[in-house]
Order: sequence, then C-alpha cells, then structure tokens
Amino acid sequence: MQEIKLSIIIITKNEQDLIRDCLQSISWADEIIVVDSGSDDNTLDICREYTQHILINKQWQGFGYQKNLALQQATGDWVFSIDADERVTPELKQQIQQTIKSGRHIAIAYEIPRLTYFLGKEMRHGGWWPDYVLRLFIRENAKFSQDIVHERVLIEGDVGQLNSPLIHHSYTSLEQVLVKNDQYSTAAAIKAHAQGKQSSLGKALVRSNWTFVRAYILRAGFLDGKEGFIAALSKAEETYYRQLKLSYMSKK
Repeated sequence: MQEIKLSIIIITKNEQDLIRDCLQSISWADEIIVVDSGSDDNTLDICREYTQHILINKQWQGFGYQKNLALQQATGDWVFSIDADERVTPELKQQIQQTIKSGRHIAIAYEIPRLTYFLGKEMRHGGWWPDYVLRLFIRENAKFSQDIVHERVLIEGDVGQLNSPLIHHSYTSLEQVLVKNDQYSTAAAIKAHAQGKQSSLGKALVRSNWTFVRAYILRAGFLDGKEGFIAALSKAEETYYRQLKLSYMSKK
C-alpha cells in the first residue's frame, strides 16, 4: 500500500520574526512549500533551513492567488495550509497524521479550531474562539478562491472537524495592530468595490459601532480583560476605515 503523503503550504513576506517557529512546528511534514511575495529581510534564509521548495512571486494579486500558486506546487495526497503567525501543536500534529493515514477519514477536508493570542493574551471570547478554519484537505479536491483578502478554500464534498487547536499569534504589538488594520481595511475595501458594493460615512459609523457592541458585549469580549476591549475596538476601527475607504472608491 502506497504511503499517504502530506504537503504543507505557506505564503510569506518579511516574516523573519515569526517564520522559524512556524516552520519548526511543521518540520515533520513530507513536503513544505513556501511562496514568497518579495521578502527583503531574512525570511527566505530561514525558510531554506527547512525546505528547498520555495517560489518567489513579487506580482501580488491577493492572498487567494498566492495560495493557489503554493497549492499548485504541492505533490502530497493531502495539503495543510498554514500562515506564518500560526503554530501546529504536537497534539494537532498527531491528530492530522492519524486522520490522513488511518484510511478511515470521513471527509475530504477538515476544519480546525484556532486559538488566537492577541497582544500575548489567550482570547476565549469576543468571537475569537473557537474560530474554525478549513486548512486540511485532499489536494485534488480543493482550490482557493481568488479573493484579494479573506480567501476561502473551495471544496466539493463532506467537511469534518478536528478538535486539537491551531495556535495563532495574530498581533504581538499595538504597532502591528495599526499596520494590519490599515492593510486589511484597504484590501477589503478593494474587494467590496470590485463586487459593486457601496458605502457612506453613516454606514461606516453604524457598522463600526455594531462591530464593537457585538464583539465586546454580545460575544462577551469583556471577559478577556483589557485585551478584549482593545481587540473589540480594533475590529470596530477596521470596519470603520474599510467602509470609509469604500465610500471614497465609490465616489471616484
């Protein structure tokens, strides 16, 4: 019987502070594929310590496009998609291996609960947990949507769930929160504009306030302490600027 192999794919750009821990946590994979969009720090040097399967594509067309490039390089029967700020625990490693190699899998793709750390705080409320993400799938049955941001794995078939969490170090500093909010709000506004959506200052105010209330009060973000408040406010600000940027794109 032929051994079932696993490819792990990851896209990068200037991730030297995070990528080593990520790669160390997946060093057991049969194959690691890295697609980089033009790092000018030590990201690629670190990646080469763990894999030679590295593709550089500096013509950024979005997260979905870049991840599809990585998927096209993979040769394993199964694929696991991971980001540079994520870590596979020993427990999740064991569950992944058991799932794909037992021959008794009940689905062609699996969602995994993601446990996020925000400014060093484990987030259990405010909509952060369990945050199921579809990351493990049979290679021939999946592809990524071509969205510039918030890309999805497109699958036709049954989707199961694993219970061991994927660790996610999303924001490690307030500076990073501000930078990512600006980047993601711009990308999301471009995506919405391409879909023919419109916005206004009033809509930006209403939606951002609702985002805060939902995260901090309705989803009990206040139970995560001051980080829960900062996280809820950050989500509200990202929503505000996304809608505001969209309104100006619509005018132009």
